[in-house]
Amino acid sequence: MASSPSPKSGSTVRPYRPDDEPGVRELIDADRLPGQPRCTPERLAAARRGLVPPVGWAIPARPQISVLSSAGDRPEGVIAYLSWIDVHTGLICWLYAHEEPSALRALIGHALAELAPCPLIEAFVGGPPGPLGPGGLPRAHRGATHDALLRSGFTGRRQGCYLYCALSAEFAPAKPVADVVPCDFPPGQRLIVREAAEPVAEAVVSVGPDGTATVYWIETLPTHRHRGLGHKLLGQALALLAEQGASEVALVVDDPPHPVHDSQAAPRLFDSFGFTSVDELWTYQCRRP
Repeated sequence: MASSPSPKSGSTVRPYRPDDEPGVRELIDADRLPGQPRCTPERLAAARRGLVPPVGWAIPARPQISVLSSAGDRPEGVIAYLSWIDVHTGLICWLYAHEEPSALRALIGHALAELAPCPLIEAFVGGPPGPLGPGGLPRAHRGATHDALLRSGFTGRRQGCYLYCALSAEFAPAKPVADVVPCDFPPGQRLIVREAAEPVAEAVVSVGPDGTATVYWIETLPTHRHRGLGHKLLGQALALLAEQGASEVALVVDDPPHPVHDSQAAPRLFDSFGFTSVDELWTYQCRRP
């Protein structure tokens, strides 16, 4: 891919190079939310590998990371995007530029040009918190990115919210109700509550070396709800994270696709353990002829 000039005088959008790593990690950390781990070389390398699916999946046609570099060749912004061979859809995976509007517009415009054959382009498609962000775009914390996407032809919608909790080392251990087994993806622990040998509730959690932890998943079968099982399971999960050195915990609560009878059950559960809402998470689409 050839370099292209950006609207900012002296700046250029070009492919990512290995020597960009420190500057790119600085860009990512500048937009870090409470409870998000810092971007280490290992986490950035894992995020770059994550642009290419495992063997057997549809192979992206053009996974690409582009950098907006200054006149002195220092990264001022970074964008990662890809498209698939068998699905005419593009995806903007991550985008950072210190919330500088002209830099954001230059990077988005570059990605749209590269993804021109795709009639549908998505951005910040929802997911659990990962090495480079919480999945969706934090609408309040990253208002300039939100505005740049809308001005570039995207439409956005809220997909959920990002919650945070400071975890004390003296977190009271809960009475164990779940079996704890290793989990390969995401790497961490799976807590499984069984009844008559059948799983009825489950949580997946992990903690990083910097003391930041993530609750990826917690769910109880509909037939076993309203019994306090979720409260006991989350209590055991947080106690496990505290034992492993976690001082901060983050999680994402997705908005239900359809109205449900008790839509406040999950917020009440997390509120009872001290989780607070940090930001709304948004996802975006751009449809073109």
